[in-house]
Amino acid sequence: MRHPIRILFVCLGNICRSASAEAVMRRLVEQADLDDYYVIDSAGISAYHQGELPDPRMRAHAARRGYSLEHRSRPVRTEDFYDFDLLLGMDDSNIDDLHERAPSPLEEAKIARMTDYCTRFATDHVPDPYYGGAEGFEYVLDVLEDACAGLLQQTRPTR
Repeated sequence: MRHPIRILFVCLGNICRSASAEAVMRRLVEQADLDDYYVIDSAGISAYHQGELPDPRMRAHAARRGYSLEHRSRPVRTEDFYDFDLLLGMDDSNIDDLHERAPSPLEEAKIARMTDYCTRFATDHVPDPYYGGAEGFEYVLDVLEDACAGLLQQTRPTR
């Protein structure tokens, strides 16, 4: 058996977008019966919400789609660059921060944009829904479902 692909989803606080991406990807991986081929986690650029559950509004919108967001927020750590094969930033600011923190060019090469995996939505970032209304949370989930499906398609192991 080959070593699993390790994916870290990253946003600012790890309470909306990256936590949701983790839940969406976990479900897709489970549905495809590929649990042994993936290690999935999420983290935030900021440690401001460390230890907190995701935003209650994000959890409510995700729950309506059958996702349970139970991840506790944590900040990105230097060891994440060594422990993960792919670090996916939700927007340019997250990606710039990841590039600044990368310990070497080899680890920096693991950074990518979440929306690069979208197949239906033409967008260059996953917007932060924190200061918006209900439609923002729904749009984030729409984009993440698209991007995670594309990510699974591109990284799926051949059996």
